[in-house]
Amino acid sequence: MVSRMFRIETEVDKERSQFLRSRLREANTAGSPVLRSLRGTPGEREVPLQVWALEPGGEVAGGLVGHTWATWLHVVYLWVDERHRGAALGSHLLARAEHLAASSRGCRAARLETWDFQAPDFYRKQGYEVVCVIPDYPPGITEYTLTKRLD
Repeated sequence: MVSRMFRIETEVDKERSQFLRSRLREANTAGSPVLRSLRGTPGEREVPLQVWALEPGGEVAGGLVGHTWATWLHVVYLWVDERHRGAALGSHLLARAEHLAASSRGCRAARLETWDFQAPDFYRKQGYEVVCVIPDYPPGITEYTLTKRLD
């Protein structure tokens, strides 16, 4: 019945994606007092947060890319060049991002995702706790979501 009422398309459409995001945001704001209270505040928008470790010649030795939103730091990428692993550079980058998020952006918690072969133990050593485990995502790999209180 649905297929007779609508034309279904599958192409990628940036304009429709933005429309959908806008409508979902409106519905979420209407349905949640917490999200509604964020409207018009600095916490309403995602703000990029990046921390870089550069070698004397300017080459990237490591870096962290994330954003802050609604009192949370979301670490999207953390990478350290193999030559510098084991020297606490990753710990330093993460601690710096956490400090910036807490001190200048009012963040009270951090979150990130990692795979089983990447760094779940590293993040646990930094005070993160596993809050979600998704086995076989992608097939043969387990994904972990970890969080940490910053206050």
